[in-house]
Amino acid sequence: MDSNDAINTLLNPNLSKNLEKFTWPKEENNSSNQDLNEPIIDLEGFHGGSATETARTTELVRAACLGHGLFQVINHGVDLELINSVNGQVNFFFNLPKEAKMRVHRLPGSFWGYSFAHADRFSLKLPWKEIFSCIFREDGHDSEENHFFESAFGQEFEKIRLDFQKYSHAMKKLSLTIMEILGMSLGVDKLHYKDFFEDGSSILRFNFYPPCQEPDQTLGTGPHCDPTALTILYQDQVAGLEVLADGLWKSVRPRPGALVINLGDTFSALANGVYKSCPHRAVVNKSMGRVSMVYFLLPAEEKVIKPPNNLVSSERLRQYPDFKWLDFHNFTQNHYRVDLATLQNFSKWLISHQPT
Repeated sequence: MDSNDAINTLLNPNLSKNLEKFTWPKEENNSSNQDLNEPIIDLEGFHGGSATETARTTELVRAACLGHGLFQVINHGVDLELINSVNGQVNFFFNLPKEAKMRVHRLPGSFWGYSFAHADRFSLKLPWKEIFSCIFREDGHDSEENHFFESAFGQEFEKIRLDFQKYSHAMKKLSLTIMEILGMSLGVDKLHYKDFFEDGSSILRFNFYPPCQEPDQTLGTGPHCDPTALTILYQDQVAGLEVLADGLWKSVRPRPGALVINLGDTFSALANGVYKSCPHRAVVNKSMGRVSMVYFLLPAEEKVIKPPNNLVSSERLRQYPDFKWLDFHNFTQNHYRVDLATLQNFSKWLISHQPT
């Protein structure tokens, strides 16, 4: 399926029964119709410095991360008006005509721009979604930024660009708080992971899952673990996120004002596999579109990913080789389609390509 066929199938309801390239095997698309019992963690006490609430928060996070690797947070400190503003701008963009969206079509190797169904990279098991992405680096400089926002949003692009920057900054601040909690929950210095990611970058990815006439045949996003370190998700009130827990795909219910946190492969490597990355996917439905706003925390590209010494012992040997985030990212872009075993297969690939 070429790119035009893919986007026409997504955008034209009359064509959405032509799903051959969007079809997923039944074993990857079965559902338990059960809800995930993830903790809802109130960060107000932690932010206020309460020792009792900090201990409780740390315990809840550890339990979630030893299980499926996902929890939700409330009273997280991110301005809900800012979230709603960015969400409105994202919906505006996805409702533009195809030709307008294609003005910021993502080029190969770029973090910026619009794409659909990953049709530029894959020909089978295409995800039923549209995507647009941007990256905010810690040095605040990216030559594509102004072009992207002006082309995507027109005359109002300056205000919208500032909203996206504020949103990314707020999510970075929250992610570093989560890193502090993760450090305490693993028994390492509470600033170990926070300091490690202080100079890291942030990817914002916005997904639109259109209604689908045959939702049982396709997926909005296939089963995978995020290769990044930490994911913060704002999902609208249309359910769709599912997590693999106890061998079943369970739904993560949207909760007003809450943000979903899940661990990725890079953090699992930094934790020496004590915490596993969260296996998840997105399903679609017949009657309603769904928008998700995803924040990914990345380490600086040249930093070496390795666990602290106190998470390695004779009882728990090194689970993964040292690697740089840039090498892992290039692996997923050029050699491998992310799935539930990306980190394991990257480790094998890395070892096989090391000089002898």
